[in-house]
Amino acid sequence: MNDLASHLVLLLFLAAFFAGFVDSIAGGGGLITIPAMLIAGIPPLESIATNKLQSQFGSASATIAYARRGHVNLGKQLPMAAMSLVGGAVGATLASLVPADWLAAAIPFLLVAIAVFFAVKPNLDDMDSHQRVTPFVFGLTAVPLVGLYDGMFGPGAGSFYMLGFVLLAGFGMLKATAHTKLINLGSNFGSFLVFAATGSILWKIGLLMGVGQFLGAQVGSRMAMRNGAKLIKPLLVVSCLALALKLIADPSHPVRVWLGF
Repeated sequence: MNDLASHLVLLLFLAAFFAGFVDSIAGGGGLITIPAMLIAGIPPLESIATNKLQSQFGSASATIAYARRGHVNLGKQLPMAAMSLVGGAVGATLASLVPADWLAAAIPFLLVAIAVFFAVKPNLDDMDSHQRVTPFVFGLTAVPLVGLYDGMFGPGAGSFYMLGFVLLAGFGMLKATAHTKLINLGSNFGSFLVFAATGSILWKIGLLMGVGQFLGAQVGSRMAMRNGAKLIKPLLVVSCLALALKLIADPSHPVRVWLGF
């Protein structure tokens, strides 16, 4: 951190605060923090690894806020968090072994599909709806699969968790948001352990940004609990579309490479 100018350190702290705010409501905080670290001159691998450290503070902060207000039972959700942790660790281990081109190519289009789903589906509010799978089945299938993706690639994992809770578990928007945070923390922690073992994390920067994440998530979660689906739904749609646009705008994105533009 001593190698960074003071204005860049401030930029990273403010970026982390805003990311914590957005992520506690709709996910997609990495859309803000990773570009901020790259702009500050931090190499890509270290940016991704450090992001796993600092993002945990935001997820933990939001989890605490939602649990205090009774929107999530932490004890009952711990098995799902454990499954997401395993998925995240496995995904991070496979990240350097599995070609990610096809996955990277598909993600922007999946994010657009999620945005369209939440934008046009009627009756998406804070009321629970029909449960398509039991919590046990959901925890054994959807949770570790998204955790695997989170560890291997990452962008939009919170949105995929949200979609699963709404579409499969039948949760209302606020309840889905609250439950997403703990399992997102689990998959982040699992991949964080792998990155920590490789020595890729910039600890001082990550901890500083973690403070910003924690504070931002406290503000964001309180706004989400106050406004419910009226705030969560549009922010989720915007977050998914913005992340999809950012990914496809990268000149190195596989689709652009394959199409030659």
